[in-house]
Amino acid sequence: MSDTRQLLGIKGGSETKNIWKLRLQLMKPITWIPLLWGVICGAAASGNFSWTISNFLASLACMIMSGPLLTGYTQTINDYYDRDIDAINEPSRPIPSGAISLIQVKLQIWVLLLLGLGFAYGLDVWAGHSTPAVFFLALGGSFVSYIYSAPPLKLKQNGWLGNYALGASYIALPWWAGQALFGQLTWITALLTLAYSLAGLGIAVINDFKSVEGDKELGLKSLPVAFGIKNASLISAGMIDIFQLAMVVVLITIGQHLASVLLVLLIIPQITFQDIWLLRNPLKFDVKYQASAQPFLILGMLVTALAIGHSSLINL
Repeated sequence: MSDTRQLLGIKGGSETKNIWKLRLQLMKPITWIPLLWGVICGAAASGNFSWTISNFLASLACMIMSGPLLTGYTQTINDYYDRDIDAINEPSRPIPSGAISLIQVKLQIWVLLLLGLGFAYGLDVWAGHSTPAVFFLALGGSFVSYIYSAPPLKLKQNGWLGNYALGASYIALPWWAGQALFGQLTWITALLTLAYSLAGLGIAVINDFKSVEGDKELGLKSLPVAFGIKNASLISAGMIDIFQLAMVVVLITIGQHLASVLLVLLIIPQITFQDIWLLRNPLKFDVKYQASAQPFLILGMLVTALAIGHSSLINL
């Protein structure tokens, strides 16, 4: 079990000297899942996806770009710049433990970034884009990832701004990439996904619970540090619920009533698991909460995407 946690990049995993296992741990595969799903949602929201071999391979390439490559880049660069914090919170992680050198980490960052951008450009060529939309999205997302982790901006120092940047990167960006690949990304759907990303802000807060001690020592103003663990868990739950319920209102407004009912039914178990795990002891049960509640969140994203794909919003 601890070996699996190590490979997935979850706190509490076993230590290893295998360089490829260490590289994979830095890329935190557990964090790829929302990005892969976001691509699926974007393809669904385009209203143009059909099950052909060509489309399947293109969507698979978009998932590889969004997950293993660019999210792997994001997680590796975050570990590189957070090595002082990790030395306090998770000293057994690859960089603070000395299991992998900083030169090797820098090489991994560049390889993942360049491969991700290369995949993005190739997808634009496949789609016949006159403007390389997927490449620009990948480039913009990579820049946000850099300023999230790296000084002098280091967005993660600001609990609100940093968590929203993280939430948008996990929800809006892969959605935009999938929609741009198979259709046309519109301003309306872009704004809706940015609003949906505020629910992602709530999810991002949960990731800060494990780093409270290190954040305090190094002066980082994460929301758990600024408001305390209990209040931060309430903020997290509130952001997730409020903006999903706002999306229910949007679906009703555009005439997607069945989708709005399905989304409500998916929100109910999320609220239940918030009470069982998140609000009772977020430090102890953060992983259990995410494992139990997030599947309903991502299913709700797909319901919303399919509803958008079947509405007139895709032409606005």
